[in-house]
Amino acid sequence: MTPEKIRVYELARELGMNNKDLLLLLEKEGFEARSHSSSIDAEDADLVRRQIIAERQQQEEETQQVIDETPEAVAEEETPAAKMPELHLKTPITVRDLAEALQKKPNELIGMLMTMNIFAAINQVLDVELVEQICERHQVKFVRERREKPQEKPVQADTETGKGRPRRKVGRPPVVVFMGHVDHGKTSLQDYIRHTRVTKGESGGITQHMGASVAQVGEDSITFLDTPGHAAFTGMRARGANATDLAVLVVAATEGVMPQTVEAINHIRAAKVPIIVAMNKMDLPGANPDKVMLGLQQNNINPEPWGGDTAVIPVSALSGEGIDDLLERILLEAEMLELNADLNAPFEGLVIEAQMESGMGPTANILVRNGVLKVGDCLLCGQTYGRIKAIIDTYGKRLAKAGPSTPVKILGLSGVPDAGDPISSCPNEQQARSLAEEAMSAAHAASLQVERSVSLNNLDDWFSKQKGDEKPELALILKTDVRGSLEALSDSIGNLKSDRVSANIIHGGVGEITESDVVLAQASEAIILGFHVRVMPGISRLAKQKGIDIRLYSVIYELLDELKEAMRGRLAPEIHETPLGEAEILQVFNVSKAGRICGCRVQSGVIRINAKAKVYRDKELIYHGQVQTLKHFKEDVREIRSGFECGIRLDNFEDFEVGDRIEVFSLTQVQPEL
Repeated sequence: MTPEKIRVYELARELGMNNKDLLLLLEKEGFEARSHSSSIDAEDADLVRRQIIAERQQQEEETQQVIDETPEAVAEEETPAAKMPELHLKTPITVRDLAEALQKKPNELIGMLMTMNIFAAINQVLDVELVEQICERHQVKFVRERREKPQEKPVQADTETGKGRPRRKVGRPPVVVFMGHVDHGKTSLQDYIRHTRVTKGESGGITQHMGASVAQVGEDSITFLDTPGHAAFTGMRARGANATDLAVLVVAATEGVMPQTVEAINHIRAAKVPIIVAMNKMDLPGANPDKVMLGLQQNNINPEPWGGDTAVIPVSALSGEGIDDLLERILLEAEMLELNADLNAPFEGLVIEAQMESGMGPTANILVRNGVLKVGDCLLCGQTYGRIKAIIDTYGKRLAKAGPSTPVKILGLSGVPDAGDPISSCPNEQQARSLAEEAMSAAHAASLQVERSVSLNNLDDWFSKQKGDEKPELALILKTDVRGSLEALSDSIGNLKSDRVSANIIHGGVGEITESDVVLAQASEAIILGFHVRVMPGISRLAKQKGIDIRLYSVIYELLDELKEAMRGRLAPEIHETPLGEAEILQVFNVSKAGRICGCRVQSGVIRINAKAKVYRDKELIYHGQVQTLKHFKEDVREIRSGFECGIRLDNFEDFEVGDRIEVFSLTQVQPEL
């Protein structure tokens, strides 16, 4: 039975099209589809299929007509098959493989298959007989080759990099992190993927613990970053390193969304990376998908099965159910992100883990982010440096070089760097040593001071750092004793409105303030507000060290009032002008010591010394300053009222002319309301 709706990315895969190309086509034809996850009606999908098939059949007929009318085509038909050019391919052969070998676009080949009444996706494996038929239609002879053991990726065996080389952008594998509630199966899922996609076929089936692993999915690969928890994930971000491209949120179908699930969601959101939900333990009798969907929706994640845009993939780490679907969806989301790296750029990477190993000295497990890492490179990593002696992959094999998104272990650093430290190439070892020593001195000086983050007392600094026309947000982490208090405070804080600043709760939870809260606050420049909760001494010391402001309250209105006053008090006050008086210049005098003074008649109001003044000439403003001195005849006075004449001297302005008009006013500051 034909499904009532179909996702855009599913239709694109069926037709062998790029998601963006299909979205453009749908928009052109008047269909509403905002993203690759949008759904369209089955009838509309059939219309699109028929249109694309008709266009491809027409292209095929036109191409064949051109071939038939070309004299060279006749000559080629008389050529014996033995003299036809050969196309050597290793099986299994996918549509993508054959298209690349024939130097065709995949959608062109899929269009040809449609004219043969064969509907194939871009990654579908083709029969050998069918490959032979297609090759014959392209005047080439198919030669089947044996598939040997995979060699190193081409990206790792690429050309040398150097200064002044042109940019050489290539697609890179996505880097993915698994997060979620304890015991929901994060580790089990990764173990299943490792055993089926990583160690399979390797000598002994043993992988090195690199803090990351690489899974093969057909011709593509995915790098999985192992993190011990949310704090480690966010801790890297706190040091300016957003290591991951995608996050897989693991939720047990038997339990649904739990407190640590919510915490993981908020950490992922703060990192601004796409979320894919893996609904695990679907093999168990108590699995309840609707409970998971409801929990996700209550935390502002709209699942695809309920008409949203977030993928929810049913999986089982025990049986392997849905693992292939999860991996394919990761690759789809990565395709939409258009992940790229520049092979000719200087090497840049990130330390995942580091340790001192017997017989090796300091070693660092790193992730290559850009450029190519080579043995012999001089590297700088925080307070350490060195010339790379060896590069070791996840199987313990020594490499000459490593490309983007590749996790490797390196030897040769002067010391053990910190996890999350950026690592980059340096022109020479002397410069690397000098920069490392500077970093060491700076770190020592910083250790003597307390880091200063945003707080309710130093919002002036925070406002000064906000740039652009966008309304700045004050990030908050809210921890309460019970769920009811959390909901009440969240609603009240959300109702604090201002045109110039907004308060945004990036994470709210029930329970005491934890180290994870402090790390998230540091990474997001947030303030921690606690209501009827405690802070253990160790967490308090950590917060002080990081410069994180923790405020504890026992009365709701006190929390809201203090936050409201802080927001109002730090907003720029509104300046109002209050008119005082107006005078007309009748004569201009040159006084030897005082300079030029204008003789005026006060037309209305009062003119006061030190009041603000504007001078207009023919309705055009020519001066904005203040009244410096006032004279009534020869006496200095404080003010002159309407109907009297006086002498006025303005601050830093003497370019008077008879007939100029002087307006005097006072400035008052009005504190804005939220």
